[in-house]
Amino acid sequence: MEFTPIELFGYLGSIMVAVSLSLKDIVWLRIVNMIGALIFTIYGIVIGSYPIVLLNAYLVVVNAYHLFNIKKS
Repeated sequence: MEFTPIELFGYLGSIMVAVSLSLKDIVWLRIVNMIGALIFTIYGIVIGSYPIVLLNAYLVVVNAYHLFNIKKS
């Protein structure tokens, strides 16, 4: 089985989101999850899958919002 570079990019996003859910530190969880969601957003744009784009763009915003509030407090 051979993977294209964009498929590997999508798998990287999947792995980052999955790994983020195993982190105990909430700040690192949100940072890693946000990076994974950003990768997935780009992946979704490249393959033309708007449900993937919308969900993961939303997750990027939610994680950024919570990181901003954590830093502010």
